[in-house]
Parts: sequence; C-alpha cells; structure tokens
Amino acid sequence: MATLQPRRFKTISEFHQFRELPKPEHPLISVINLELVKQLPTNETGLVKDFYSIALKRNFNARMKYGQQEFDFNEGLMFFMAPGQVLKIEMEKDTTLQQSGWMLLVHPDFLWNTPLAKTIKHYEYFDYSVNEALFLSEKEEAIMAGIVESIQQEYHANIDRFSQEIIIAQLELLLKYADRFYQRQFITRKIANHKILNRLEKLIADYFNSDDLMKQGLPTVQYVAENLNLSPTYLSGLLKLVTGQTTQQHIHDKLIEKAKEKLSATDLSVSEIAYELGFEHPQSFSKLFKTKTSLSPLEFRQSFN
Repeated sequence: MATLQPRRFKTISEFHQFRELPKPEHPLISVINLELVKQLPTNETGLVKDFYSIALKRNFNARMKYGQQEFDFNEGLMFFMAPGQVLKIEMEKDTTLQQSGWMLLVHPDFLWNTPLAKTIKHYEYFDYSVNEALFLSEKEEAIMAGIVESIQQEYHANIDRFSQEIIIAQLELLLKYADRFYQRQFITRKIANHKILNRLEKLIADYFNSDDLMKQGLPTVQYVAENLNLSPTYLSGLLKLVTGQTTQQHIHDKLIEKAKEKLSATDLSVSEIAYELGFEHPQSFSKLFKTKTSLSPLEFRQSFN
C-alpha cells in the first residue's frame, strides 16, 4: 500500500484557497484571522508549506502535531514553522473547529535580496519550536499582535517603494521580540528545565555504565536529544543558558569524569581505558583528555601516586 504524502502548498494563495479564505491581498505575505478558518484536512497525511508561518492560537479544539510534539492551545500559544516542515491536525469526527488568534505567512521570495533572508535562519525557534512553543503573557501577546497589525496595515495600503522595507523592519522586530520572550521562557521555566537536566544526567550515566559506550562510542547530541524528546538545538540552548555549556561539551565533561575515575581507581592501561570509553584510537582519547584537563592521562594518573 502506497504511503500518502503530505499536502504541499507552494504559494500563499493555494493555502488561502484550501482554507476557504479570500484571495490574499499580497501574493507573498498575508495575515489570517484564525476565527475565519473552519476548513480542516480530512486525513492525517499532514500539511507542508513552502513559506514561513508564525501563529498565535487560542481555544483550539483540535490536536496539532508538529514534529513529534502535540500541542494544546487552550492558552495563548505561539509557534514558528520554517518552509518544508510537516504539520498534522487531528480532531474528533463531526466536531466544528473553534479557534482564535492570527497567523502570519511570509514567502521566502518576499525576503529576497534583504539581510533578513539570511538572518531569519539564525532564529533557533524555527528549529526547536518543534518541541517548544512560546507561551506569552498578556502584555507580550499585545506587543506581538500590535506588530502583526502594523504589517497588515502596511500591505493593505497602496504598495510603494517603501512598503517592503517597512514590512521587513516590522518582521525583524517581531522576530527579535520572539527571541527575547523565548529567553525569558528559559528562565521562568527553571523547574521544568532542571527536570530535563536530571533526566539528562541519568541518561548519560546509564549509557556510560552500559556496554553501549564501548560498542557504539560516545552518545551523539542527536541521540541524547531524541531520548529526552527535545530537538538538538533546543537542548543545547537550554544547557547553554543553565550551565554555560553545549550538549557536546556536557557529554565530554561526563566522559572526562569517567576517565578520571578509571585512571585513579583501576590499573587499566590508557589504551584499555580509551577502548572502554568508546575510542577507536587511544590518541584521540589522550588528545581530548589533555584539552579538557591540561594533563595527559598518564600525568593525571601519576598525580595520584
């Protein structure tokens, strides 16, 4: 049986038509009032848009799966999608869709030949929003809504040679505020973050105490993130804020702790320790150990004698 492919929308006009909305006033940028959207897909194949999507939803009575995460929109919740990402929406049969909020659609062609065409890719929430949406306070939500309203007013007006520049400036402002609010969210969700750190510590400890280390080598950032149900970018961002280190640096630090334990408490040779820690070449282990401790493994061992 053939696998159904997600439905793809190459233009904003195609998406408007699918949602039974009026034709967009501008072909490359559009603000949608979500109260007007009543049409939902009739299957679970997913939707793919070839343009950026920034939305704030409330009172959403369906289930939305973005990546591997399921979101609940009973509270105001903002999320960001880059072109090519898959979205699935599911709801109970014979249920009428209810939602409020707004959605901003921006085609990459609108950003062509502007600095934002490159810098928009640097906003990490377009990656880790797969696992972490943005919860806004009333004040924050009002700020974002005000910027989106300004964008809408600008393209409603007569388009002139200043229009794109003004809208791009508003988009940059929206993205910078989102960046600020994400950083605030990292801080205000300390309890949840520390629970993630506790799970991370246990995950790495269990891995290091199993045969996986010798058989498969060091756990990758991707492996760790997947087992914590987070995206690699979000996990590294969280660790950087809380510990000052990336995920890779954190893994290496735990490895060095294990190496120090073996060097000080066993008679294993440096080569044997390197192999037990998943290194194919002892030289690679020695190089990493010296980088982290300023001592070679033998110098560290001798310091205990």
